[in-house]
Amino acid sequence: MKSGEETFLSLFFKTECTLMMTFTLEHTFIFAAIFLLNIRLCFCACARAEYEINKECCPMCAPGSHVYRHCTEFVSTTCVPCVDSFTSEPNGLLKCLSCAVCDPGQGLRVKTACTRISDTVCEPLEGFYCTNYEKGSCTQAVEHKKCSAGQYINQKGTADKDTECAGCKNGTYSDGSLENCKQHTKCKDLGLGEIKPGSSTSDAECGNKTNSLQVALIVGIIVFIAVVAVAVVLFFKFRHRIGRCSDRNAEKEQGTEIDEVETPTLRTEFLP
Repeated sequence: MKSGEETFLSLFFKTECTLMMTFTLEHTFIFAAIFLLNIRLCFCACARAEYEINKECCPMCAPGSHVYRHCTEFVSTTCVPCVDSFTSEPNGLLKCLSCAVCDPGQGLRVKTACTRISDTVCEPLEGFYCTNYEKGSCTQAVEHKKCSAGQYINQKGTADKDTECAGCKNGTYSDGSLENCKQHTKCKDLGLGEIKPGSSTSDAECGNKTNSLQVALIVGIIVFIAVVAVAVVLFFKFRHRIGRCSDRNAEKEQGTEIDEVETPTLRTEFLP
């Protein structure tokens, strides 16, 4: 029995060892493949401060410059400074990037001028607010809204927000340019009468009603006197014309009577 047990145990351990050896060899091949793949990737990819050109890795140019000539086996990359342009990061560019233009037609102005290592930064003009930002620079701006008459400026516009308007409450008014609506003038408190009531767009008009009636009465009297004077002048002119016409008619009638009386005398002188 012992010999049988030994045979069984020896077979068991031999089988287990064989499986362990097979498992170990498979994993060894896998690890080796991964290791070789990593080595290959490392050799194929350029370093962080390099760029690939013609299957070669060349050193990048520093910010503020660009590549003038690519590197060779014996010579490193040749770089030159940017002129009226920029590069903000290490690069393998043959040309620097163009500086942005802050167009006043788009409501923009220069906040920070372009340098060799940074682009132009634009901001809204006074009275404008930005509607679009890109990389910390405004690319388009719109003019602040104008409040209408009867409204006041509830929130003044900024470089990032439009103006907010609100309507005036009863008893107040604004022309649209005020930050707070004004109270209507109380004519009674001033001892005056209200000629015209206030609205949301204009103040109340005050005045002395008695004086106003007197002024209106005086103006009416003056106009009446003027009309009467004109009528009298026209009347006398018309009467004068009628008198002259009557005189002329009378003269004509007298002349006709004289001719009728003298004509017979002349005729009798020439009779045989």
